[in-house]
Amino acid sequence: MKSKTSILAIAVCLAGLAAVAGRAQVKSTEKPRVSAGNGTLIIGSYPKQFWIIDEATEKIVGTIPFQSGIPRRTTISRDLKRFYTVEAVMEKVEIIDIASRKTIDSFTLSEGTKKVRIRSIEPDPLHRFVVMVTASATKQIDRFEIGAPAMVQYDLKDHTIVRTIPWPNNEERQNANILFSPDGRLMYLFSDQDVLIYETNTFTQIDKWELSKPVEEGFGRLEFGSRDVMNDEPGFYTALFNVSDPIQHRRMMGVGRVNLAAKSVDFYTLGPSTGVSFSMAPGRKVAYGLFEDIGRYEFWKFDLEHRKFAGRTEFKGRPRMGLKTSSNGKVLYIFVAGNTIDLYNAETYEYMRTITLDGDMTTDLFVLPSPPAARPSQ
Repeated sequence: MKSKTSILAIAVCLAGLAAVAGRAQVKSTEKPRVSAGNGTLIIGSYPKQFWIIDEATEKIVGTIPFQSGIPRRTTISRDLKRFYTVEAVMEKVEIIDIASRKTIDSFTLSEGTKKVRIRSIEPDPLHRFVVMVTASATKQIDRFEIGAPAMVQYDLKDHTIVRTIPWPNNEERQNANILFSPDGRLMYLFSDQDVLIYETNTFTQIDKWELSKPVEEGFGRLEFGSRDVMNDEPGFYTALFNVSDPIQHRRMMGVGRVNLAAKSVDFYTLGPSTGVSFSMAPGRKVAYGLFEDIGRYEFWKFDLEHRKFAGRTEFKGRPRMGLKTSSNGKVLYIFVAGNTIDLYNAETYEYMRTITLDGDMTTDLFVLPSPPAARPSQ
């Protein structure tokens, strides 16, 4: 009897050990959680706030109240300390200190029956002024009098328009692509063909960089694409550029890195021109893009270090999308339209998980490399 009992006990023990080993084996095959980093995500949303998300835990950790209504268009300062946000009606600007999560200033150009809408805003790196493109409409007894679009310098201390900056060649435009030098002494205005350079004391044009001329023999002029402000180096403009060869008129796409101070361009082609977005990862060794067509969505990868196209992968996207990389470059954020931010593995492009907000998003997604309060002053 003892012998049978012992054999049974041994069998039960071996079965238990096998089960434990099996569970351990299953556990070891589970994919490790890919962390997005230790930064901070901030995005504007309905009804009137910015959500603050801790990147490590992917949890909402606070809000920044927006006093002017719905935040619509936000520009971040070069030192990553302030938001310059235009509200939904486009008449009022609110300036937010990110670290304290408070509004420190606001202004409007509208007065009485004259409504002035702010189409774009670019802050001076030293927080002295902003340059805006505005459009006015004045209500008369029997009509609305529509003013011409204007580019103005607005003093943040005195709350006054300092000057109206003349349009190049007196050709009005609805928006202006502007970039300041890191020290704030120069303003670069990107026209359709050239880069116009202004000093910022009187906003007099002092130079012109004729990018309309080919960068090398056999090329047409470069057409500037959208830039990645957060991850680009100060004083540089890195983006996807389009170019047409003057003989066959073939549209080609490539990556251009423009050194504004040296007035030089490092450009290389990648292939036929395609409508793709451009978002660099921290360190500027790789960049990602989104290709969007009805029913077809793809991640594109650009190897900036080795100057080549690194592949494309189809995924289940959204009808409207924005793309940003995480603070450590290991995760891709898909956002825009709705109240969710989807996380994808930047190496495999696998969908991982979703962050859900308590309101639909209204502004760009900002990925700050560390908690605002912990950033050293610059």
